[in-house]
Amino acid sequence: MEVNVKAPAKINLSLDALYKREDGYHELEMVMTTIDLSDRIRIRKIDEDKIVLKASTGMLPLDKRNHVYQAAKLLKNQFQITQGVEIFIEKNIPISAGLAGGSTDAAATLRGLNELWDLALSLEELAEIGAQVGSDVPYCIYGGTAFVTGRGECIKQIADIPQCWVVLVKPRAGVSTASVFGALSFNKIEHPDTSGMIQAIEAQSYAGMVSCLGNVLEQVTIARHPDIDRIKLKMMQFGADAALMSGSGPTVFCLCEKYSRAQRVYNGLKGFCDEVYLVRSLK
Repeated sequence: MEVNVKAPAKINLSLDALYKREDGYHELEMVMTTIDLSDRIRIRKIDEDKIVLKASTGMLPLDKRNHVYQAAKLLKNQFQITQGVEIFIEKNIPISAGLAGGSTDAAATLRGLNELWDLALSLEELAEIGAQVGSDVPYCIYGGTAFVTGRGECIKQIADIPQCWVVLVKPRAGVSTASVFGALSFNKIEHPDTSGMIQAIEAQSYAGMVSCLGNVLEQVTIARHPDIDRIKLKMMQFGADAALMSGSGPTVFCLCEKYSRAQRVYNGLKGFCDEVYLVRSLK
């Protein structure tokens, strides 16, 4: 038996850090949405009682450092499963990009194993297990558009965003999420209008959504990687409605209501950026 699961990337429309918690994490308020740029996870049973990881790229660790392995191991141990599995990761989402690539793969693995092993776990139960793997995994279990709080484990799903086109650029530099959060200075933060973002989405106001985009981590990552600011400026020059860094970066995305605009931005950026993607928002 084989199970195939889609693992879509996410972008942060709004990312705010309120304070540093006693457990070392930051208390967050985020609005996230999934986009039509996806990895694929294929899982099949094998005779030997072990977890075997394979991938379409040599850039991923295929052992316990991988979120997919960690998720599978957690589920296997918790429910005392003696069945072995081979998990193949077809990678399309850029790595270390602020798009939750590793987290969405882990979430897809949990959903897939839930089906393969007939565990009948709810999304809430899967999200609780996923939270042990990474902060973005619970959101990725649910997908769609959501208001996310805590360190990422509290998910409240909201209306889908107004349909639009998303152009993404992944600069070459990789970014450490922990080091970006560690460098965040609370006396310099400009907090985004998260409640305004939620209201705009619920009202299906594309203009309102665009006007409320914000990410408190931008200032930290841009200071280290000025290319991000240059890419944002290019996106706006080519006709984007708004541009923002996703997560801790370095990926920058822009929103375009019209496909012709998105195509123009995409074509313009392809001239000097290696990794450029043009996708739709997901319903």
